[in-house]
Amino acid sequence: MITKIEEVDGKYVATLEGEMDTAAAVEAEEVLKPLYTSDGKDVVIDCSGLEYIASSGLRILLSILKGAKAAGSKVVMRGVNDDIKNVFKLTGFISIFEFE
Repeated sequence: MITKIEEVDGKYVATLEGEMDTAAAVEAEEVLKPLYTSDGKDVVIDCSGLEYIASSGLRILLSILKGAKAAGSKVVMRGVNDDIKNVFKLTGFISIFEFE
C-alpha cells in the first residue's frame, strides 16, 4: 500500500495505491492523520490506484470527512473504480462522500 499527501493548488491531495486491508490501514492512517484537521483546505482523495478497501480504511476516510467538514472544507473522492464504489454503496457511504 502506497499512501502520500501533497498540496496542489491550495488543496490537499491524498493518493492511495494498492490494497487498504486492515494491516495496511494502520500504516495509511499515520500518513493521512494530518488530513483529520484540514486547516480549511479542501481534500481530494485520489483512489485511481486503489484496488481494495477494508472497513478500517472506510473509517479513516470518514474521519477525514468529519474533520474537513468541521473546518468548512469538502472532501472529493477521485478515480474510484467500480469495485470500490460498490463498497461505498453497500455501506451507505455513497451518499455522504462526493465523487468526481
